[in-house]
Amino acid sequence: MYPPSIRTGSSSAKAGFSYGADTADIYRRSAAYVDRIFKGANPAELPAQAPEKFEFAINLTTARTLGLTVPPGLLAIADEVVE
Repeated sequence: MYPPSIRTGSSSAKAGFSYGADTADIYRRSAAYVDRIFKGANPAELPAQAPEKFEFAINLTTARTLGLTVPPGLLAIADEVVE
């Protein structure tokens, strides 16, 4: 069993709670940048991009271990709930 923790990053709630950018979405959007560069765009002139899609995951076992009660509304908006 993993120790209880709160993590940022991709949705990997094995160890606790997770909220972070969807890495698959970042890679898809990066492909559009590469395409623009291959078509002759100057990389220095391309705008910087911030993540647009985020993932939220909750591990209920970790929540119980920490003595937390996760409200139903929070469970409803989670992308992944691990028992």
